Amino acid sequence: MSETAPQISEQTPQIPVDQPPLAVAPKAKGRGPAWLALLVGLAALGAGGWSAWQLYQQQGQAAQQLAQLRQAGEAAQERVKASEEHVAKRLAGLPTADELATQRDLLVSLQGEQQRLAQSLSGLLGKSREDWRLAEAEHLLRLAMLRLSALQDVDSAVALVQGADDILRAQNDPQAFAARGELIKVLEALRSLPQVDRSGLFLQLAALRGQVAQLQMLAPEYILPAEVQSSVNASDSSRWEALWEELSRYVRIDLHADQDVRPQLAGQSLAQVRLTLALALEQAQWGALNGEQEVYRQALASASEVLDSYFDRDNQAVQAMQKRIGELSGQKVVASMPKLDDALTGLQAYLKRREAAELMPETEAEPALEPDVEAIEEGGQ
Repeated sequence: MSETAPQISEQTPQIPVDQPPLAVAPKAKGRGPAWLALLVGLAALGAGGWSAWQLYQQQGQAAQQLAQLRQAGEAAQERVKASEEHVAKRLAGLPTADELATQRDLLVSLQGEQQRLAQSLSGLLGKSREDWRLAEAEHLLRLAMLRLSALQDVDSAVALVQGADDILRAQNDPQAFAARGELIKVLEALRSLPQVDRSGLFLQLAALRGQVAQLQMLAPEYILPAEVQSSVNASDSSRWEALWEELSRYVRIDLHADQDVRPQLAGQSLAQVRLTLALALEQAQWGALNGEQEVYRQALASASEVLDSYFDRDNQAVQAMQKRIGELSGQKVVASMPKLDDALTGLQAYLKRREAAELMPETEAEPALEPDVEAIEEGGQ
């Protein structure tokens, strides 16, 4: 203890006794602001470092954005350059101003020609369509004349004349009044004709021809037995019966003495008579189909005569056929057809007047209507 005490005293300065103890307090107060200043400096330094770090980050982002903008600008320049090259190529392919002016003049002239052509075509088609319709009316009328003269087909002729009248009515032209009047006269004359059913007569006669094979002769044909049995030991009665059968082939006892005696016909003669009757009916069919009234009448008269001469009048089938032939003999196979010459002449006159009116100027075409008005008044009277 005594040894160490001097050492401590040597190391620690001794405070003078004469100084007052108040000298230590100011030294302790001077250290606090220094620490505070140190802390403020450290805070300022940290804030500056943080600000510097944020500025460094912002500079990095700005540099990155600048690089992206530089790349986008380069890409945009490349696209603009490619677009300029494409536009340059298109411009190089375009015609020059002189060529454009020439093409514009050609287009204007072409449009004018097209408009004139469309107008002329429209007028031509309008007239041509009416002319075609009128030519069709004349053709229909000629077909009606042919049907009446060749086939005497009244129904077809009525339809054809009606079609021609419909065409004239659609024209709505007062000049067609006279031609329509002639057509209507023909229509009324055709509609008043009796109905001639040639095909029906043909089929009825064909049915009668099918019944010829079933008719019975006036003197029936005797059919021999298939085989006469012979026997050596036959009785006398059987012999007499065989003799009677043999004689009955040559002898016929007629109990109706008041009737005319006609010669007997063999099997071949019967076939010939039936063939004659069938041929007469076939000839009547030909006359009915071709409109030959006299041939039709004579053929049916011949068929009736064959029936009356060679077939049994009392037979029901013969009587029915005779009656039917008499009914068919009164049928008409031809009718008095009206003439269509006046109607055709009137239609042709109307077509000529129309054609002349189209060729003449409008000022000269108006007085041409007066004669037609007079013709209309005369037709009404």
